[in-house]
Amino acid sequence: MLARSRTLPSRIHHGAVEERHDFRHYLQVEVQPKTQAETEAINPVSNYSKCFDDDGRLKRTGTFWTATAHIITAVIGSGVLSLAWAIAQLGWVAGPAVLILFALVNIYTSNLLAHCYRAGGRKVMLCGLIQYLNLFGIAIGYTIAASVSMMAIKRSNCFHKSGGKDPCHMSSNGYMITFGIIEVLFSQIPDFDQVWWLSIVAAIMSFTYSSVGLGLGLGKVAESGKFKGSLMGISIGTLTKTGTAVTATEKMWRSLQALGAIAFAYSFSIILIEIQDTIRSPPAEHKTMKKATLFSITVTTVFYLLCGCMGYASFGDLAPGNLLTGFGFYNPYWLLDIANVAIVVHLVGAYQVFCQPLFAFIEKWCAKKWPKSDFVTAEYDIPIPFFGIYQLNLFRLVWRTIFVIMTTLISMLLPFFNDVVGILGAFGFWPLTVFFPIEMYISQKKIAPWTSRWVGLQIISVTCLFISIAAAVGSFAGVVLDLKTYKPFKTSY
Repeated sequence: MLARSRTLPSRIHHGAVEERHDFRHYLQVEVQPKTQAETEAINPVSNYSKCFDDDGRLKRTGTFWTATAHIITAVIGSGVLSLAWAIAQLGWVAGPAVLILFALVNIYTSNLLAHCYRAGGRKVMLCGLIQYLNLFGIAIGYTIAASVSMMAIKRSNCFHKSGGKDPCHMSSNGYMITFGIIEVLFSQIPDFDQVWWLSIVAAIMSFTYSSVGLGLGLGKVAESGKFKGSLMGISIGTLTKTGTAVTATEKMWRSLQALGAIAFAYSFSIILIEIQDTIRSPPAEHKTMKKATLFSITVTTVFYLLCGCMGYASFGDLAPGNLLTGFGFYNPYWLLDIANVAIVVHLVGAYQVFCQPLFAFIEKWCAKKWPKSDFVTAEYDIPIPFFGIYQLNLFRLVWRTIFVIMTTLISMLLPFFNDVVGILGAFGFWPLTVFFPIEMYISQKKIAPWTSRWVGLQIISVTCLFISIAAAVGSFAGVVLDLKTYKPFKTSY
């Protein structure tokens, strides 16, 4: 049996994965031959099996329920906010059907990837490259989403004070800069993504704003007494927020973009292996992981269907791109404020959780490349009142600050939540969710080319490739259309 591979530097929270001692060190410390009786009593192999797994790391303690909690926390995020808009583009028939199809594909490919937990391959470097590029894109998406929510808090209070008379136009640039400054500070906290309570806060925040969106949708449907929307989705000629009518071409682009938005809402394969790395064995990790994946994605899909469908039922063709910041809802304004604060808090931490692996990768590579450079490797002790000693690394300070500035500037240039979400979903869906799990499974199981199973897997892969391409085309077309009316650094909302 191959040793467990470690391709990602980040770790699951809640203390599930901790630093392990080297096995040889364990033997040196614990196995000291003294007397014959002691030698017989202390069996290094039995001690090893009781305290350590077969890769020399402390026994994993994760269960079906902990894995389920990790998956649900990872899946349910800001992507849920665009589901009402996505279903509005596709309609009552295709919208829910596409949601369910994406869920089924994720369940199937996640099960394949679960079988490959102890195996790797030459393509792992390419997978890592795509993963890190996706993390960079997610940082941009989170900057946009957080700043829009920060702006929404200000606007909702403005609407409340003016009684809806003041349009309350404002720019998102200042909020993006504020979010960027916060992330620069947080990025300098060592191993911020490994703080044990971070996942708990993230779970509470994501369920808070998702539940508010669902509750407001249900309330609006109950108030009107009818379900809005149509079987085929947004109608040609519907006026958009810019006052222009939707053309047949734009409807096609929007429908393709909706595929990317739904794909983004389901993206969790990026950390599936790490979640599986917390599970104890026996029973075999892949068996527990398959059950947890099926249960958690089923729960998530039901929740997504409720949020997306209730949002569409509330607004019909006019469903906003972001359910809580598109101002389909105005009251109660304080509840909207709570939901948007929850989004901001969630994304402040989520930004670091997703970016810390990329930070660590670059820093380790540079330290290996220039091991004698003080700028890259030296740590300076900086006393901070009430906090103790902080170890400052100049390269970490400069590199992480530049990274945050880059993501902030790109966000200011392209502050289009739906378009960016669609691009991220399209970019990550096929390679990370479908292609690599299938290729790794074929390699591990030694499935011969052109056998029925090989052909079936390749059909799934190629079909999903076309879906990703279509979603990417639609999302980029959305960017082009939005750029016609947007002026960088000047446009207000």
